[in-house]
This record gives sequence, structure tokens and C-alpha cells, in this order.
Amino acid sequence: MKVLLIEDEKTLAYEVEAFLKKAFYLCDMAHTAKKGLEMIGVNPYDFVLLDLGLPDLDGLKVLQEAKKLNPDAAYIILTARGNIEDRILGLDLGADDYLPKPFSLLELQSRMQAISRRKFNINTQEIELGEFMIDLQNRTVKHQSHEIDLTRKEFDLLSYLLLHKNRVLNRMQLSEHIWGSFVDDEYDSNYIDVHIKNIRKKLGAYGSVEWLETVRGVGYKIRK
Repeated sequence: MKVLLIEDEKTLAYEVEAFLKKAFYLCDMAHTAKKGLEMIGVNPYDFVLLDLGLPDLDGLKVLQEAKKLNPDAAYIILTARGNIEDRILGLDLGADDYLPKPFSLLELQSRMQAISRRKFNINTQEIELGEFMIDLQNRTVKHQSHEIDLTRKEFDLLSYLLLHKNRVLNRMQLSEHIWGSFVDDEYDSNYIDVHIKNIRKKLGAYGSVEWLETVRGVGYKIRK
């Protein structure tokens, strides 16, 4: 999943970025409100982590503008403010969660995972998919007791399609959320097709993968 961190405290920003990348998130950074809003305007982020104490614009105003640009993202407010009114206002404006500084990076990850479960209506980290069991937290795919070896990108692609089950995702969407860059009409997006082919081959050796559908001329979806 793709995350934007809007934080002017650079030491903290780089610490959070490094942690999220180790947790298999794609992470962009902005140190000002202006830059953050510019990035939200052109990138469909899954999460926006937003500091309220930005140097050029109050974070609550940034939240209002960001929600207009990307209403589908999940927003977590990060702030040292202890004012309960700011916390309530942020949630009223559409923030999904509020994490006061200083905070544990593990707690941040846990809250992001909880938001993802609510957003995609998932009650457990283990999801049954046909004959397979997908563990989103431990990043494993099993058929009965056998664990199937997928590369990092193959698992990212499979899990992202699974979170959006029954929805067709085109190659541009998959590229942006998994690889972190758009695929335009003139770009050879064959590498996405190759990853899908590899997933089908690896899982197909153990069971049916008819639930992984190709929508000709558009992209892919998981039918569940």
C-alpha cells in the first residue's frame, strides 16, 4: 500500500519512513502542507499520515483540502497537541484515527492495520481464498499445510487484489499502489502481466486459481 507522510520534523519523518518501508509499505514524504497537497493531488494514496503543526498551514485545514482531493485515503493525524478540541475536530473533519506524539511505531502500524481491516471489511488477518489461506500479517500463502513461496511483489499484488475483491483494478492502479509509479498508455506494462502469470503458475500447481480473473483490455480482479 502507498503512504504519504506529511511531517516537518525531519528526524521523525525519516524514522517513520524507514519503519514503514521495512513493513512493506511504499512511503512518500512531504515536509510542508503545500508539497503534501500537491502530492495528494496527483497520487492516489491509501494512507495519509498528517502532522497538525506544519510551518505553512494548519494541519486541520490541510485535512479538509486533502479529503477533497483524495476522499478514499485513510487519514491518521500525528501531533504533539494535547488539545482535546483539536482531536475531536480532526475526527469530525474525516480523520480515521489520531495518534499523539511521541508514539510507538509498532502502534502506528497496528492502527494502520486496524483501519485496513475496517475499510475492507476484514475481521481476521487470515483470509480463505478458494483452496488457499492468505495470511496478510505474516505475508504467507498456504495450500493445506504447504507454504507457497511468492516474491515480495507477487504477494503485494495478490493481497492488494484480495483487499479489493470483486473490483477490477487496471494496470495503472496496480502499478501505483504496488510499484509506486504510474504506467501510462505508452509504457510497456508487461511486467504486471508477468507477475500475474507467475502467481497463477505457483498457486495453480496446488489448486484452482479460477478466482483470479483477467478482464480483457482493462486489468485483473479476484472474484470471491
